[in-house]
Amino acid sequence: MVDYPKSDTGRAPVSQKRQVISPGNNGADGSAQVALTIDGQQVNVPVGTTILEAAKQVGIHIPTLCAHHDLCVAGVCRVCVVEVEGMRTLQASCAYPVSQPMNIQTHTRKVRQARRHIIDLMLSHHYGECYACGRNNNCELQALAKEYGVDFFRFGHPEKPEHEIDNSSHSVVRDMNKCVLCRRCVRTCIDLQEVGALEAINRGDKTRIATFMDQPLASVVCINCGQCINRCPTGALRANDPTDEVWAAIDDPTKHVVIQTAPAPRAAIGECFGLPPGRALTFEMNTALRVCGFDRVFDTNFTADLTILEEGTELLLRLQKALKETSGPVALPQFTSCSPGWIKYLEHFYPEYIPNVSTAKSPQQMFGAITKTYYAKLHGIDPKDIVTVALMPCSAKKFECNRPEMVDSGFKDVDYGLTTRELAKMIQEAGIDLPNMQPSDFDEPFGTATGSGVIFGATGGVMEAALRTVIELVVGVKVENLFEHADIIPVRGMDGIRCVELKIPSVGPVPDILKPLFESWEFLNGATLKVAIAHGTANAHKVMEDIKNGGPMSQFHFIEFMGCPGGCIGGGGQPIPTSLEIRQARAKAIYGEDSSSKIRKSHENPHVLKFYKEFLTEGPCGHLSHKLLHTHYTPRGKFITP
Repeated sequence: MVDYPKSDTGRAPVSQKRQVISPGNNGADGSAQVALTIDGQQVNVPVGTTILEAAKQVGIHIPTLCAHHDLCVAGVCRVCVVEVEGMRTLQASCAYPVSQPMNIQTHTRKVRQARRHIIDLMLSHHYGECYACGRNNNCELQALAKEYGVDFFRFGHPEKPEHEIDNSSHSVVRDMNKCVLCRRCVRTCIDLQEVGALEAINRGDKTRIATFMDQPLASVVCINCGQCINRCPTGALRANDPTDEVWAAIDDPTKHVVIQTAPAPRAAIGECFGLPPGRALTFEMNTALRVCGFDRVFDTNFTADLTILEEGTELLLRLQKALKETSGPVALPQFTSCSPGWIKYLEHFYPEYIPNVSTAKSPQQMFGAITKTYYAKLHGIDPKDIVTVALMPCSAKKFECNRPEMVDSGFKDVDYGLTTRELAKMIQEAGIDLPNMQPSDFDEPFGTATGSGVIFGATGGVMEAALRTVIELVVGVKVENLFEHADIIPVRGMDGIRCVELKIPSVGPVPDILKPLFESWEFLNGATLKVAIAHGTANAHKVMEDIKNGGPMSQFHFIEFMGCPGGCIGGGGQPIPTSLEIRQARAKAIYGEDSSSKIRKSHENPHVLKFYKEFLTEGPCGHLSHKLLHTHYTPRGKFITP
């Protein structure tokens, strides 16, 4: 098997597990130590540790700009320079690995002047007013200018923009007039995501960040994931913001404006209001949204539960064909379809595997379709007067809702996609103190969801939700009897790729909701279900290459792919900054909500079962559900709907 990455940023071996076996612990590396003196403080660190890392260990702050927790070393901005005794020139602390004892000074006059001049030079090419920038008060260049007392433009300041703003993409806007050439976006796109839509071209003072042949972002292989936005230190990259259009819809008395909220933004939006990562504001946000003027506040987790029933049924149909019938090849492993960044990655790089993707739409798009059909009919509202807004952690969701095939309701299913950052801005515009709002519940009929819907927000969550339902429906035994508290721990974690094998020792009767499609589960009796999870497209690339080369992963049955590191909690629309620790804190909040949910399995959601009984009367994967909740592909990789 190929050498898979471990961390959620894509560097180290895969964690492989069978049943509930935990991954092994890493031993001490036994590396040699080096004694350093930093600003008079003694510290011993392993050989190869950078000066920046060593300084952090003793609580010494060294400013940085190009450095980022998730990215490889670049050493291009030089803001982090320090003075090393015996060396003529200053050294970039982020890129200097220590190998011998050193005496280091981090804030001598020489160092301070060098940093100030570097910041001044950056500002001399940085066009725009801070107060009109979306990153005002959350800009690393602005913070550095304040920290180093910049009170005038020592080397001048651009009087007019040099580059046109590229807003061709539904998801990402590029304003290279604000670029400081830190190359974080390039390292994110090439190393972290392995897409390569951005690159540094030319040399010296002609260097700039560009796309292939300077094409608009919408015309290149960008997958809209927005990971570049999350790591850009300035306002050079931002999401394509529709908040003005959403406010206009709210202010229009002829429009019925509904919003669905995904779990990941609810676990992170508090960060925009000064709270530490990991505090969910789900129910406070419901109240805030009503104060903003939304007519109904719905829970995307409702359609996450629908997704599990539709996608899980589709998996069982594929397995039945593969294990029982011999009428032709079956596209296995089945790939999850709820991450639009992953879907676009597959379309660009592995289009021959499009048949392996589940035809189930994402929860966002399912919600739009049923809102403008079932909900509209239930309340006697003309669908043309319904405006559907989706709060998502993901900038790629903006692209997804604008795909031309997403009109199965007869209208554009989802009108606008808002990121977590954009909704926080709207709440702040409305003068709302979100953390101190009184909590309130979601609106019916889409207000009841399960813990399985909640965990969609973290990597492995879709797989765990699917396994809770599929195992219980097939085995006929409560999943709590197999996994304590229904927590399927082997699929959780931040390892880049995780593999799990689950033996099905016996099968039970087919439940009523699936009897139109299955006579019995005998074809699964004694089978071993092989599943895997990958998050971040660098990890997806490794899995797809293994499948393409006929490796072990080609024998798997079901694989969850998420386009962003950490899954949705690390989405391109989430609060800035981001790091592994921040994503872990958000995931903890997600699992906390799941653990406290009264209902934790999608197939036990009473409102979903009622929805099938009253509207999708043929059950999962029936004719109407295929029309509204599924998408189909042509051999060329283009979407069509039945």
